[in-house]
Amino acid sequence: MSTTPFSIEFFPPQTPAGVDKLRATRAQLAQLKPEFFSVTYGAGGSTQERTFETVFEIQGEGLPAAPHLSCIGATRESIRDILKRYQDKNIRRIVALRGDLPSGVVDPGELRYANELVEFIRAETGDWFSIEVAAYPEYHPQARSPQADLAAFKRKVDAGATSAITQYFYNVDAYLHFRDECDAMGIDIPIVPGIMPIVSFSKLARFSDACGAEIPRWMRRKFESFGDDSDAIKAFGADVVTDLCARLLEEGAPGLHFYCMNMAGPTSTLVERLGLKA
Repeated sequence: MSTTPFSIEFFPPQTPAGVDKLRATRAQLAQLKPEFFSVTYGAGGSTQERTFETVFEIQGEGLPAAPHLSCIGATRESIRDILKRYQDKNIRRIVALRGDLPSGVVDPGELRYANELVEFIRAETGDWFSIEVAAYPEYHPQARSPQADLAAFKRKVDAGATSAITQYFYNVDAYLHFRDECDAMGIDIPIVPGIMPIVSFSKLARFSDACGAEIPRWMRRKFESFGDDSDAIKAFGADVVTDLCARLLEEGAPGLHFYCMNMAGPTSTLVERLGLKA
């Protein structure tokens, strides 16, 4: 079996039924021995308490948890309090993000960018936390240019980021080109590819259009040809993503980060196909 590290991301459940479902999902995925489970976080308070509850439950089960932390809409004092809560629970890893400004909110808060958040975490807690930041192989949809996006990424690294997790993508060349550009700029932290399993093409297409991730035309055409044949879509999706992961690992990717969408099956299938299970 491979010793390639991988991690898995959850979003906080919104209902009691969702909490129960995530517990069952987590129990199944924990058997795969991921390096850590990350939990997303709503900027401006939208899901923050549910993030805390989920993270503390994961950590209480003896599983390493990595909460997301957004600075948009926050104050230094509120972030300081959150960091203290995480330290008290012996959480040692944070995914530090700018986050999106919630609808109707105009004040971005005291820290406007992720590099400022990383710098603040380091100033407050030293080396207590490993800090993951976001990277965009196809460039952030709001970036003025590829050069501006790379400069923003380098500021996060220079502020003290430990490693990066990318937005999901399906074009290996985009990742390799981004990695080469980072190397040329002297960025030497691990850049871990974010992997989105494919279960429903219609949902993936909507999500990708919203977040700026490209679905290659050949993939779109193939998925569209299956119509409503969900079994064919899932089978083709599993083959595409397995091949993507295998190629990334062959090219020296330092690990994989799976956006599991709170479902165990698709990620379990990929991990087992790739021989990553411990």
